[in-house]
Amino acid sequence: MENLLVLGFLGGLGAPEIIVILLIILLLFGGKKIPELMRGLGRGVKEFKDAAKGENKEEGQ
Repeated sequence: MENLLVLGFLGGLGAPEIIVILLIILLLFGGKKIPELMRGLGRGVKEFKDAAKGENKEEGQ
């Protein structure tokens, strides 16, 4: 389901537009900061999914 939403959002963008967006992000944040941002984003998505499922680490302790 999430894949369909991403495809729908990016459906109007072609390869040149996506490349330009990625280059702008690289210029704004720099090569060293991007992995940190992606790690933080991944953790946030994982926490959100866990919360949506009702799984809470604090309840198990």
